[in-house]
Amino acid sequence: MADSGSSDSIRQGNEQPKGVAGTSLEKGFSHTEHVNLNANLEARIKNPLEGIPRDELMSRVHIFAEEKGLTEHIELLRKGALVAQDPENFENIDGDEALTEEEKSALRKEVEHKWRLPARLFLTIITCSIGAAVQGWDQTGTNGANIFFPEVYGIGSDSTHDTILVGLLNAGPYIGSAFLGCWLSDPINNLFGRRGVIFISAHFCIWPVIGSAFCHTWPQQLACRLLMGIGMGVKASTVPIYAAENSPALIRGALVMSWQMWTAFGIFLGTAINLAVWNTGKINWRLMLGAPFIPAVPLLCLIYLCPESPRWYMKKNRYAEAWKSMAKLRHHPIQVARDIFYIHSQLEIEFQLLHGSSYFKRFVELFTVPRVRRATLAAFTVMIAQQMCGINIIAFYSTTVFKENGSSDFQSLLASFGFGLINWLFAFPAFWTIDTFGRRSLLLFTFPNMAWTLLAAGLSTLLPEGSTQRTAVVALFVYLFAMFYSPGEGPVPFAYSAEVFPLSHREIGMGFAVATCLFWASVLGITFPFLLKKAGVVGAFGVYAGFNVVALLMIFFFVPETKQRTLEELDYVFSVPTRKFAKYQVTEALPWFIKRWVFWQRKAELKPLYQFDHAKKDEGEKAQVRAQSGLLDAEDKKADLAVENKKLEAQ
Repeated sequence: MADSGSSDSIRQGNEQPKGVAGTSLEKGFSHTEHVNLNANLEARIKNPLEGIPRDELMSRVHIFAEEKGLTEHIELLRKGALVAQDPENFENIDGDEALTEEEKSALRKEVEHKWRLPARLFLTIITCSIGAAVQGWDQTGTNGANIFFPEVYGIGSDSTHDTILVGLLNAGPYIGSAFLGCWLSDPINNLFGRRGVIFISAHFCIWPVIGSAFCHTWPQQLACRLLMGIGMGVKASTVPIYAAENSPALIRGALVMSWQMWTAFGIFLGTAINLAVWNTGKINWRLMLGAPFIPAVPLLCLIYLCPESPRWYMKKNRYAEAWKSMAKLRHHPIQVARDIFYIHSQLEIEFQLLHGSSYFKRFVELFTVPRVRRATLAAFTVMIAQQMCGINIIAFYSTTVFKENGSSDFQSLLASFGFGLINWLFAFPAFWTIDTFGRRSLLLFTFPNMAWTLLAAGLSTLLPEGSTQRTAVVALFVYLFAMFYSPGEGPVPFAYSAEVFPLSHREIGMGFAVATCLFWASVLGITFPFLLKKAGVVGAFGVYAGFNVVALLMIFFFVPETKQRTLEELDYVFSVPTRKFAKYQVTEALPWFIKRWVFWQRKAELKPLYQFDHAKKDEGEKAQVRAQSGLLDAEDKKADLAVENKKLEAQ
């Protein structure tokens, strides 16, 4: 907060934009230069509160509390601001703002026991997971029904006309999502909040789905699937954001990736129901199409029992409600005070750069504002890669593929059930790896493995037709493909896209990312039947194996790591120019990988791309100690020890 003013004056444009080269973090203060959010050439990740004198920080807290109607929490906010300024040094805060032992214990526990979450946060994640299960089950209704409904609708021939219509019915939800649902996310979020969007989308996942079970012509079925797609698009653009905004940074990836894990569970449920109703006679395909409404009912009932996103309230300048909401998502008021003030401090910077945008302007800024453009490119890459990897040729058409391979209807449904089960079970490892191994690393590891397993599955169809061995080998490699997909490209795209955009562009950015994913899913749904007929299983799988290699290269050059950074700190990650990031991968990361993992040089070191300001400060202290004591650079450990002793003496 500037001395003269309020944060409201900032949004009205009365002060110079922050985050621009040559300007300070706050007007009138020259003690700390802020990072340029559009061209972070030094790859610095900076805490916006770092370097501010204590008395000035307390003054800002006072102004903030007065402006936002939080004066009853001012003592907590003073403590929270100091914790946010130096999170690792909270034990040593002294004076009137010294933390109580209870407050210190709460801050220790969130690091030492990061999975001990408040009940309302667990409820929020469970509700989001149900929303994801709806998404997955909706996808697999047609997977089994594909081998039944074309004959009923009179579109079961091999003609181009009928093939297009079958593909169109499969692609219907994705067309509705890509062209309407995803783009409605921003205005509906603006009006009704995250919970309101999810509540509205749940209705679109109930009534059209039930209607699809009663359709007697393909145009009726297409209309129902397009309406269902609107709900899917709005929901898929909002649920990951809602989960990301409510989650602590240390485990945000794991909690947000529950979207994909429970989408995979929905796919598994869909394949299980398809198998269960197979023998019910002529209505079996109708049950397959209508059953996905079931999980949308608890989603509708539970969403308003969850707290609204505090960041959404803050975006609307409703800070008192944001405090109440955050209090339900954190264990202790000191955590609430810290997070509210820290988020506000970062949002001020975003408002400086991106305030006053209309819907159309925000869309244009996805491609014109450098910081936002880099996030758009990264989100586009991970989303389109999900379609390029070939997962949805299995999710949409696995039953058809297995039948083309010579399996019976029941064997095809059984093999698809196996795929659904493996796809879900192997998503569990990502709970531990997504926030440790990292989003980018998971993708770079799994894409080469998806390429060879998909190619092997296609080549296996060259075995003698009709043999049990052929079906078993094809199924084996499809299952191996799912094992690599589920902990990598499965959970990463939606978790990644939900976190990379600044709050001002989060809804429209996520809408664009999901529209990208679902538009290409619709293209895949329409084109794959043609590809399958023209090239056979081996040719179709070979094409998508090649797409995996292309996607791997795109990820290597365009997708930065985001693990364990707050949503606001990611502003600095995406302020690094794409050219600088790509150059680092070629000149530093790739040579290191070859030395370390090809030639097994254990002493190979990778120079980090991002420089954290607190790390730079410690390095400066070490250099000073070395200079004063005459130590050589090789004696870093002794210098580290000297710095620690210096800190202890200061205490």
